[in-house]
Amino acid sequence: MVRKRTTDELNRLSVADFKNTDKFSFSLLLDDVRSLNNVGSVFRTADAFRASTVYLGGITGRPPHRDITKTALGADESVHWEHIPDCVSFCRELQAKGVRVVAVEQAEGSVQLPDFKPEPDTEYVFVFGNEVFGVNDKIMEIADACLEIPQFGTKHSLNISVTVGIICWDFVSKQFLS
Repeated sequence: MVRKRTTDELNRLSVADFKNTDKFSFSLLLDDVRSLNNVGSVFRTADAFRASTVYLGGITGRPPHRDITKTALGADESVHWEHIPDCVSFCRELQAKGVRVVAVEQAEGSVQLPDFKPEPDTEYVFVFGNEVFGVNDKIMEIADACLEIPQFGTKHSLNISVTVGIICWDFVSKQFLS
């Protein structure tokens, strides 16, 4: 018989321990994400996969906010975040430091997610765009790579919070679980 584990049995880190624990070598940049519920969900996913930082770019909402907190379930307190007014300039700054800027978008020349091979000892920032317009075209022009999640149904996109979960799981599983 299968039994669900209790919260104590999951042996999760406290917020203080999480803040002091080494993070995986990736961050998430949300560029003009409108939905505060999506932002909260991204915080929760960033906590689950121990992302280094969540960058909240442009008009993306910032904690503290009731709708972010509702979906983040406290992850807005554990995950390091920063507001980035100009995402394009910020991406250029990261690239100058050797960080690989990877847009997550459906685009010509994109790498299908199963074919993505993260380089060891390399830091990444994954860029997720606005729910309607996607990743900013200027970021697309300068990105080091573009990842695309294969889809097989009638819809042309996934919700950003789902996309972030898939990208985080893929990166962590390829880098640290294989």
